[in-house]
Amino acid sequence: MSEEQTIEHAIVRGDWDAVIEAATRWSQGETAGPRAFFALNIVYLLKGEFALAWKMYAKSLQEEADIANVREWVDRLSKTYPEEGFVHLMHGMFLAQSGQSEQSITSYHKAIELAPDSPFPHFFLAQIYQRMSQTDKAIKAYRQAVKMDPAYAAARLNLGAAYQEHGQLEMAIPQYRELIKLAPGDALGYVNLACALAEQGKIDAAIREYKTAVQLNPEDFEVHYALAGVYEQKGRRDLAMREYQEALRIKPDFGPAATEVGWILMDKGQVDSALDSFSVAIKANPNDARATFGVGRVYDLKRKPEIAGDHYQQALQLEKDPAKKTAILNFIDKIVGGYHD
Repeated sequence: MSEEQTIEHAIVRGDWDAVIEAATRWSQGETAGPRAFFALNIVYLLKGEFALAWKMYAKSLQEEADIANVREWVDRLSKTYPEEGFVHLMHGMFLAQSGQSEQSITSYHKAIELAPDSPFPHFFLAQIYQRMSQTDKAIKAYRQAVKMDPAYAAARLNLGAAYQEHGQLEMAIPQYRELIKLAPGDALGYVNLACALAEQGKIDAAIREYKTAVQLNPEDFEVHYALAGVYEQKGRRDLAMREYQEALRIKPDFGPAATEVGWILMDKGQVDSALDSFSVAIKANPNDARATFGVGRVYDLKRKPEIAGDHYQQALQLEKDPAKKTAILNFIDKIVGGYHD
């Protein structure tokens, strides 16, 4: 029996360990092709190993020829095993990753019908609904996945995120707490819990969760940045500065942190150092309106109104948020009046 046939029979049974074993052998052999990598892709997705799944996606579904090759395989399996739920699950996962998200819904519903004890079709159906901004349907499907498998960490994480996106923080937070119980050594649960607590205005509690996340993953620059943000909300700009600087130590070209450092330095009167930080931010992201506005403020303080004005106008063009755009306009009007005075 070929590796491809071994994988097909294992998919029908829902024996994902057998799939990954055979697909790994196949992917390392002379006949390796997109089908072997797609088989690995779906198992990694089912296991919640999304970084590995992405690597397999790149080897199986990025080229048109590879997509056609995998499509032929998946279509044949669907015709050969029309009453097997896991085959329809596989078909849905192919459609969802090959630009046919809406079409995958039919396959997932068929998988739910034929494999009623599996949480996987509910989870991947929920992802499609979330992608389509149908949050109520996504929440319902995620809840069903969690009900069927309370230890399904990826489903709990996504259910919490869907609740949070829907503004239901009181529903999101318990999911994140359960996620932490399932994986106490994974920083992700603490980060999501901290974010939700911060949205509730529970700043001290959010700081505690972010600090735990930093302890678990000290080299994650984004967590340091998020912790800095809640320190700023608490009025502890000294601690915020420390975390922004730590984020920049890990990733020197991390523009958002450089922008915030620039503004803290500005408020301390260290305009030259602030200009350096804003310059780092703009180099990382030339469309950073807040950093561009900061450069304008520096030149304003240096009494160079023409250069300042150019940067204010540029910031106005770059800013997409209507409220922030209005604030820039009001500031420009005020500053122009000041120059005339």
